[in-house]
Amino acid sequence: MSAERKVIPIQAEPALVPLFEAHKTVYPRTVGGFFQNWRWALVWLTQLAFYGTAWLQWGERQALLFDLQARRFYIFGLVLYPQDFIYLAGLLVICALALFLFTAVAGRLWCGFSCPQTVYTEIFLWIERRIEGDRGARMKLDAAPFSAEKLVKKWFKHVCWGVFALWTGFTFVGYFTPIRALAMSFITTRMGPWEVFWVLFYGLATYGNAGFLREQVCKYMCPYARFQSAMFDRDTLIVSYDSARGEPRGSRPRNADAAARGLGSCIACTLCVQVCPTGIDIRNGLQYECIGCGACADVCDGVMDKMGYARGLVKFTTQQGLARGWSRAQIWRRVLRPRVLVYAAVLLAISLGLALSLALRTPFKVDVVRDRGAMARIVAGGAIENVYRLQIMNATEAHQRFAIAASGLPGLVVTSEPEVEVDATASRWVAVRLQVPQQAAAAGGSHPIHFELRMLDGDAHVREKSVFLIPR
Repeated sequence: MSAERKVIPIQAEPALVPLFEAHKTVYPRTVGGFFQNWRWALVWLTQLAFYGTAWLQWGERQALLFDLQARRFYIFGLVLYPQDFIYLAGLLVICALALFLFTAVAGRLWCGFSCPQTVYTEIFLWIERRIEGDRGARMKLDAAPFSAEKLVKKWFKHVCWGVFALWTGFTFVGYFTPIRALAMSFITTRMGPWEVFWVLFYGLATYGNAGFLREQVCKYMCPYARFQSAMFDRDTLIVSYDSARGEPRGSRPRNADAAARGLGSCIACTLCVQVCPTGIDIRNGLQYECIGCGACADVCDGVMDKMGYARGLVKFTTQQGLARGWSRAQIWRRVLRPRVLVYAAVLLAISLGLALSLALRTPFKVDVVRDRGAMARIVAGGAIENVYRLQIMNATEAHQRFAIAASGLPGLVVTSEPEVEVDATASRWVAVRLQVPQQAAAAGGSHPIHFELRMLDGDAHVREKSVFLIPR
């Protein structure tokens, strides 16, 4: 018998396998409810703080100003210098720990309610809805052929987006350049090139992220979505679908008996998908794209009300609470678990430490630099003299006088002017001469000494160490 020949079919046109999924435009539907009201409350709160604080005055200056050119940072009554970087580091640590704490307790609250990407996307979507209509109208408009109506609506929408984005960029730059002076420069067309660049850069970033990228920033660009699961546990509050109650899903008339039809509470209306700003289906379980905004819970509660079912098919709950059927009180009793207590204790300790440090902060700083021209010299009368340069930085907003003294060697005296004056929020270099009598001089070499500066109009004082050189 002859062996059977194997034939391998050859395709003339092999099928193409795409490596990347094509982007599908998400059209979030308008939704109302408890969580949506909270989202809009935080939109108003954050934007009033951002756009309003830049215009607040504190005395004769802007209340919040980061003056990079003068290297001074004004935060209401505080004046900070680059040497105070430790406070910025402390603030960043507090923000990080607060993020960990809130995430461990209630998931991605920051993403869903306060993140600038979420806030500005919500504002841009509101503008889009006002011009183009809700979800169905926007989808129909995008699918329609080119027309005058489509051109006008699209053009007007982008103009509104652009104006709002430029206003956002202008406000951002107003925290680094006094915003009132910046406004006058804009009116007189005398804005500097760097100011123009940063207004356009920040405005373009707002326009692109909130107008076009939207959920793609949360899904693909934001690192928080990738490592959030490391901060979750089975007692973290997350938006969840109660599959035990909702399955099997299926449509039915409003007055139908779901149990008789063998159906769960989910009527498969897909409204939870339509309102989701990232376009996911919460019924598929926890997904990294979920920003925890609660829009699906709001719309589902509305559907349950219309159907006459109990609310909570989609809700904020924990994995343990959902699996074990816990009540709200039982779920909240699990909030104070060890990791939450550790986060809270460390956050409280660092916050109190930072607040105490700011409260006890000395309102001026002193840097001591030895004069490089002469190490030491013998002056008239045989006294030994060393010369120093002191940089005195006045961190108050008032003219101050300082008294200079020195200690550490017997007979050590200040022979230069013992008092100096420094303008408000200014620094000044002062030459200071120290002398010791020849008979009081100890053995030659380097001897530790201390400069003591005292604010004459207050109790603040600073003690800085240096060395006094005596020739051998």
